Parts: sequence; structure tokens; C-alpha cells
Amino acid sequence: MHNDSDGATPSRVYGGVAAEERRSRRRGALLDAALDLLAEGGAPAVTKRAVCVKARLNDRYFYEQFTDRDALLSALVEEHTALGIAAVVTATHDAAPDIDSQVRAAADASLGFLLADPRRPALLLNAHSTEALQDARLATQHAIARAMSAVGRELLAEPADPLDADMTAYSVVSGTLELVAAWMRGEFDTTREHLTDLIASLLLSIDNRGALPVTGAKPGTA
Repeated sequence: MHNDSDGATPSRVYGGVAAEERRSRRRGALLDAALDLLAEGGAPAVTKRAVCVKARLNDRYFYEQFTDRDALLSALVEEHTALGIAAVVTATHDAAPDIDSQVRAAADASLGFLLADPRRPALLLNAHSTEALQDARLATQHAIARAMSAVGRELLAEPADPLDADMTAYSVVSGTLELVAAWMRGEFDTTREHLTDLIASLLLSIDNRGALPVTGAKPGTA
């Protein structure tokens, strides 16, 4: 190994794979193993040893990425929340420019994201006994609600009081997640299409006293 002319040290390469990419792969393997274990046996099944065995990595690689199990669980929620938001944003941008189409596309993409991987509901919708997962779940709800509230204030001609907007958005986000969780448990006998329409209608019903959904629309386009 040698130093480049600017003094930077290049990453070691083994088998054509750079060190940074290998670390990324190990992180992905650990997160995927944790999600498997969580879906199979709940939070108690996600231990450092079980994750390492399932990922076929030794302990030192676990600590290369995470300080402890709670850090792993928090990272897992953050990663899948980011993936879900990205899926919703993409679907919204691909929809017709009217707000009705964008909101329905967002609702459908949200359900599609959860259904695409049967392990995701266990992570993002289920109640958990561990403090780390509960804290991460609440943080996700608040982050989505803040985004909804911010866009609502941007789009509305007469913006709502910021606190009212934040509270309204949080109630919609948390309520919608609980509704979807109940539907996935079989508590409501309806189709995905009908549930999508219902969620879209709920989002569109929010008026100037609250917030608007995140649609990616700009003022004057709705």
C-alpha cells in the first residue's frame, strides 16, 4: 500500500472489494439478520450472538458497526423508515400533478412498501417491549408528522398555527399507522385498494386548522 500524492491513504482492496464496501456489506448483513430475528421471534430474539450467528460474522464485526443491541435496533428502524419515505416520495413525484392523485399515490406506496417485505410490519408497526424500538418508532412518527406539517404551512394560503399543525399531523400519522397495523392483523375485512382510498381521503380532509400531507406539490400546483 502506498500514499497518494495528496497524502491520503487509499482503502485496502481484497478480492477486488474495497474496505469501505466490505464494511457496508457487513453492516447490511447484520441489519438483515436482525430483521429476520425480529420477525421470527420478536425483540427478545434479537441478541448480539444470534445476529452474528445468522449473519455469519464474528463479534468484532458487530462492534465495528454498533455499540450494542439497542444501537442496532435503532439503526434498523431508521434505515427502513428512510427506505419507506424514499418510496413514497418517488411514487408521489411520478403521479399526476393534482393533489388528489399525489396523495393517493403516497398512500398506496406506503402500503406497498410494508407489503413488499413481510418482515417490515413487525419492525415498523408492532408495539415493542424494548425501549430502543419504542423510542425509534416514536421518533419516526414525529419525523413524518413534522414533514407533513412543514409542507402544509408551505402550501396553505392561510397557514395554521404551527403547534396546531404539528399536533394534527401527528394524530393523522399515528392513527394511520395503527389503522394499517390493525388491517394487517385481519381486524378489518377490506381490500388494499379500499384502505388506500380511505387513507387518502383522510389525508385530504385536513383543513387549514391542521396540516396538509406531504405530496411534493408546490404552491399553485394543486
